[in-house]
Amino acid sequence: MATALRHLSQQEQLNFLLTNRIPRRALTQFVGWYSRIESPALTQLSIALWQLLADDLNLQEAERQRFNSLHECFTRRLKPDARPLDLRQEIIVSPCDAIVGECGPIAGTTVFQAKGFPYEIGELMPDPALQETYRDGCYATLRLKSSMYHRFHAPLDCTVEEVRYISGDTWNVNPIALKRIEKLYCRNERAVVPLSDTGHAGSVCMVPVAAILVASMKFHCLPHDLDLQYRGPNRIRCSAQYRKGDEMGYFQHGSTIIVFATSNYALSEGVRQGEIIRMGEALMTAAA
Repeated sequence: MATALRHLSQQEQLNFLLTNRIPRRALTQFVGWYSRIESPALTQLSIALWQLLADDLNLQEAERQRFNSLHECFTRRLKPDARPLDLRQEIIVSPCDAIVGECGPIAGTTVFQAKGFPYEIGELMPDPALQETYRDGCYATLRLKSSMYHRFHAPLDCTVEEVRYISGDTWNVNPIALKRIEKLYCRNERAVVPLSDTGHAGSVCMVPVAAILVASMKFHCLPHDLDLQYRGPNRIRCSAQYRKGDEMGYFQHGSTIIVFATSNYALSEGVRQGEIIRMGEALMTAAA
C-alpha cells in the first residue's frame, strides 16, 4: 500500500511539473496558433493522437465528425437535442458539461477550490457588492476536461449587462494543481458575468476561469475574444438577453466555470463532487 501511494504521489508530482513548471503563457499562445491551422490531414492526425491520450473524447454527439482545424473540434457544436434541458422555473441548470468540483453552501464569504484551500469571493471577483450579494449563498465549481463539449449556455432566463475581465496567469486547473497552488482560481485569467432577472428574488453569477492552453474565452455578446492579447476595458458593457439553455459562448480548449447563487438557492439533488454533469441538467434549486 505504501509503495502504491508513493508511486501515485510521484505521478502527480510529474503531472504538476509537466503542466505548470513550464512557460505557460508561451505554450498557451503556441497551442492557440496551432489549433487554428486549417489542414484536414493534420487535424485528423492530431485528433487521433488526442484520442490516444483521452479515451473519453466522444465526437459521435457532434453535429459533424470531420474538422478543418483543431479549433473547430475544440469548439464543436452538438446535434440538436443532445442535451435535454430541465425547464422547471425553480431550477438553475448546469451551463456546461463538466466534472463537479468543490460545491455547496458558502461559509460567509469563504469558498474552497480543494480541501484545505479556501479563498474569499472578493479575491475571485474583486467587487465588494458582489461579495456581499453571495454571502452565505451557494456555489458549484464545474471543470471542463479538454475532451468535453466546450460551449457554455445560460443556466436560466437572464440578462447580461456587463462582463468584467480580470487578467491573470494560466495555471492548470486540474485537481493535482488545485491541491498545490493556493487561491489558484484567483490567480488565473477569468471573467465575471452577473446574470440578472432570475425571477426568484435572488441572483446568479458565472465566473469562467481560463487555464493553460485555453486562455481564450469567447462571449457572443462581446465583439472581441477575451484572451492574452486583449487590451480593452476591464468592465465591458453589453446588453444581451438569454433564455435558459441559449448558447452564451465557448472556451477554446476546456477549463472551469464557477457558478454562484444567493442564499435562496441550494444544490439540486444528486449534485456532488466528482460526478459528471451535463449541460441542461439541474444544478441548483430555488427555495419554495
